[in-house]
Amino acid sequence: MFGHARTSYVCLPCQASYKQAYPTPFNDQERRCPRCADPLIHVGSAFAPPPKRDSEGWRVLSVLLNADIRFHKSCCGGPGYRPRTLREVKERLAYAEATGEPIATALVRRELP
Repeated sequence: MFGHARTSYVCLPCQASYKQAYPTPFNDQERRCPRCADPLIHVGSAFAPPPKRDSEGWRVLSVLLNADIRFHKSCCGGPGYRPRTLREVKERLAYAEATGEPIATALVRRELP
């Protein structure tokens, strides 16, 4: 990977996002938040953080990251659909529970049947 290539990491407790170099075999150490020293979560290069004061946006992000959903670029340009509101998250979680579909799969569904 090129030296200038950067990707995003977040600290959920601080509601902060940081651009850092991609992990490589030479710099794959755990990244730590400069504010609280908690481990940073690698979220991907196609990530756009919610505003710091958008507590609902950060709650939605927390649900996505805890379901192991990230924001990596795909062959088509972006990471695909990601819910932005708690209402969208709740609808998809209810769908997953009703159908038995894995939560991570239901959360990235653009449309619910």
